[in-house]
Amino acid sequence: MNKFTEILAVNFGGIGDEIFFLPTLISLKKEFPNSHITLALEPRSKSIKDLTDIIDNLFLIDIKGKNKYFQILKLIYLARKGKFDIVISSGANKFISIILALSGIKKRYGYNTGKLSEILLTSTVKLNKNQYACDMYHDLASILTKHKTFLPEINVERCEKIPNSVLIHPGVSKMSVQKGITKTIPPDKWAEIINLLIASGKKVILAGGPDDEQVIKKIRTLVMPDENFVDMYGKTKNIRDLAILIGKAEKFICSDSAPLHIAVAVQTRTYAIFGPTDDKKLIPQSEFITPIKTHDECPIKPCLWEHRQTTCQNPVCLDITAKDIVDRINI
Repeated sequence: MNKFTEILAVNFGGIGDEIFFLPTLISLKKEFPNSHITLALEPRSKSIKDLTDIIDNLFLIDIKGKNKYFQILKLIYLARKGKFDIVISSGANKFISIILALSGIKKRYGYNTGKLSEILLTSTVKLNKNQYACDMYHDLASILTKHKTFLPEINVERCEKIPNSVLIHPGVSKMSVQKGITKTIPPDKWAEIINLLIASGKKVILAGGPDDEQVIKKIRTLVMPDENFVDMYGKTKNIRDLAILIGKAEKFICSDSAPLHIAVAVQTRTYAIFGPTDDKKLIPQSEFITPIKTHDECPIKPCLWEHRQTTCQNPVCLDITAKDIVDRINI
């Protein structure tokens, strides 16, 4: 019997980051078909395992929690205990190479963060943030394989499309809300979009996650009752249910959030509203994904993560009318 190659992959971030990381893992699996892949990630993103069978095991490391240093020690302990053959990490912090060296894993791969990484890692690759995030992560896999997986792939059943349907997901991540980051239009504008779509003859479906409760409540009060409006909030019990629903929709409207990246994976015709973030880094160049942006004259747009860690007091980059959005969708 062939020996399995034990691979430890480390990728901290939200569920969107884990979806971006899937092509990297898929290409590694193609290169090492007899492998077990363990992914070390933050607890908030553990639902990624519900979308794929490429991951065999998870290490939950609360790297942004109160006990960060204990969590780092936990990762080192689990890595040493796991007897891995390969470790690959997406971390851009210069101390990542030290953590990987302490893991005791013989073959260590990551981004080049300076001389220390060149000494402590088996091989490094230049970090290029000026590209689609899936490609940025996949540069790591290029050290180990010539296989190239361009887009995320998730394992959910493909269902028949709901005729003439538009799915609306207005939410953003809980962390964005907690940090006061504005990445989407307000609830009243989402409600106006729904009303205009219904008036144009579309069947509109509303969905959202637990973090979107307040936004959904506000939208519900502003949407006109109609047989072509279907409220699915609370009926998708997990991320897999949401992925199936996105796959059923003919068209999908969302913000810069994790559901957008699920839509990329299931290849539903998607319209994503972008304001302060860079669509070129967050969506692929594809005919089935359309970024919706204003034509404002902001000199530093996109600014979020590029020039600032929070959004500005007057986000004119999100000053787009509901009619403009609906007109784009009804073309």
